[in-house]
Amino acid sequence: MSEQSKHTALYTQHEAHGASFTDFGGWQMPLKYRSELEEHHTVRRAAGLFDLSHMGEVLVSGPQAAEFLNYALVSNLAVVAVGKAKYSLICNPEGGVIDDLITYRLAEDSFLVVPNASNAPIVAEELRLRAKGFDVAVEDQSDTTALVAVQGPAAEAVLLDLARPEDAGIIRDLKYYAAAQLELAGLPVLLARTGYTGEDGFEIFIGSSFAVRLWDAALQAGSAHGLLPCGLAARDSLRLEAGMPLYGHELGLDTNPFEAGLGPVVSTKKADDFVGRSVLEPLKAVEPARRLVGLRAVGRRSARAGYDVVVDGTVVGTVTSGLPSPTLGYPVALAYVNSEYAGVGAEVQVDLRGRPEPFTVIPTPFYKRQPAGSPR
Repeated sequence: MSEQSKHTALYTQHEAHGASFTDFGGWQMPLKYRSELEEHHTVRRAAGLFDLSHMGEVLVSGPQAAEFLNYALVSNLAVVAVGKAKYSLICNPEGGVIDDLITYRLAEDSFLVVPNASNAPIVAEELRLRAKGFDVAVEDQSDTTALVAVQGPAAEAVLLDLARPEDAGIIRDLKYYAAAQLELAGLPVLLARTGYTGEDGFEIFIGSSFAVRLWDAALQAGSAHGLLPCGLAARDSLRLEAGMPLYGHELGLDTNPFEAGLGPVVSTKKADDFVGRSVLEPLKAVEPARRLVGLRAVGRRSARAGYDVVVDGTVVGTVTSGLPSPTLGYPVALAYVNSEYAGVGAEVQVDLRGRPEPFTVIPTPFYKRQPAGSPR
C-alpha cells in the first residue's frame, strides 16, 4: 500500500467485512469482499451497498452560479430545475474531456458538482480558475463529504426501511436524476436517484462524520432484502454492461464528446460561451473519424483494454474496456474504431495477444434492466 493512499471514513468498516483493497485514484478502496461475481449478481437481483466517498463534491453558489456553470461546463445548467441533476462534461479549450460529472441543483443559486475520484482535485481547481469574473463561490467539500450508493431492484425497499414514514412518499416519487434532502437512519442526507450500474438505485451524500452510522444502518436494513456490500470490481463489470464510460478508459484529454457518443451533452443552443466551444461547435456537424462502439465476442475469449481492433490485418481501433459479462454470459467490450467500421453489425477482430478473434459491433447498453414486475 502506498503511504500516500487515502482512506475514506468507511475504511475500517471495509476491513471488518474482509474486503480486499486496491488503489484507485489515490484512494485505498474495497475491490471485493467475497466473489466479484456474487457481488455483481447481487446488484442485478437484489441490492448492493457501495462506498463512493472517493468521489469529489464541489459546491458552487452565488448569484451567478448558473451563468458560471454554463461557461465552465459544456451543458446548459441554467435550465436544470431545483431538485434535478444533469450529466455533463468539463472540457479543456481544445475540446478534450477533463472529466465527466453530475451536477445537482440544490437551490436557484446553489449547485453540487460531483467529479470522479481521480479528477476531483483537478476539477475543483479548474472551476476555481474559471470562476474569475463571476459572482460565485467555489468550495471543495470532498474531504468532509461521504457518498454511499444503494443499487439494485431492492434499493427502494432498503431506503424506505431507513427513512421516516413521512418521507416514504418522497423516496417513492423521486425520479431518475433527481435529488431531495431528508433523513435516513435519523441522519441528514442528500438523496439522489442516480447510479452507475444500470439498475435502479440511489446515491446518498452525507457528512463524513456520520458515514459509519449510515453504512451500518444500511447493512442492517438491507439484510432482509438480500443487500450485500460490494466493491469496485463489481462496480466496473456492472457499469460496462450498462455501457457507461469510465474516465481514463473511454474518456480523456485525447477524446472529444462526439466520438465518445456524448454529443447530445454539448449544448450549442445556449447563448453562453463555454470553454472549448470554438472547437466543439464545428465538430457537431461532422462525422467523427472514430467512434466508441460496443463489441460482442463471437467466441468465448474476452478483449481487454489496450488490445487492437483489426480488419484484414489492419489496425482500425483500440479496446477501452472489456470482460466476460456475468449477466449476459458472453464477452463484451467498448472500443474506439474508425467510423467506417462503427455501424451495428460490422464484423471486426480483436488481437488477443497475437491471436485475432472475431467480434461484432452491437448497440449499447449491453444490458437494460427490466421494468418492475417483469420476469427476469
